Amino acid sequence: MENNTAKHILDVAQDIVRNRGYSAFSYADISKQVGIRKASIHYHFPSKDELVRALVKRYREGMARTCAQIAKSAASPDQQMLQFANLYRDGLEHNQICLCAMLAADFAVLPPAVQEEIQRFFRDIEVWLTTLLQQGCDDKLWDCQPSVEQEAKGLMAMLQGAQLLARSSEDGAAAFEQLVYPILEAKFSNA
Repeated sequence: MENNTAKHILDVAQDIVRNRGYSAFSYADISKQVGIRKASIHYHFPSKDELVRALVKRYREGMARTCAQIAKSAASPDQQMLQFANLYRDGLEHNQICLCAMLAADFAVLPPAVQEEIQRFFRDIEVWLTTLLQQGCDDKLWDCQPSVEQEAKGLMAMLQGAQLLARSSEDGAAAFEQLVYPILEAKFSNA
């Protein structure tokens, strides 16, 4: 029961933070949605900082598992790139952006432990993308200039930025597709 409650708290907190950000949520918000008292949330997560650190860690680990599944699939590198981009697109269907992108906007006011988890998230994604890009370059599918590392950083910036821009659109997912897919098609298509 305790693990289910902690998971439910994290699920609700993640939805709130991905939609409204760090500064715009409180234990009272979570309490209402989970149906427990604020004191019960404090039992599982004594402070907001500990809750957000656990939230980012869980999100980072979940993204790592998803990326590993994409990498292990039989999909071609260009299909893997599209699957990865769709992770950012899909959040927009629920008016949510990447948890770490949302928190990065408040980076200066976050405690060091949360900052470290966010930095680790971005490093992990960069490493994963670099590996995918290198595979595409090794297979002579793509030409990553000036380097696969720079290309990975640029892709992360594009996807995160496109998510932010698309979120202000009436149809965020469609706006994201219009921003991102032509670039992916031009640069990473096998056609």
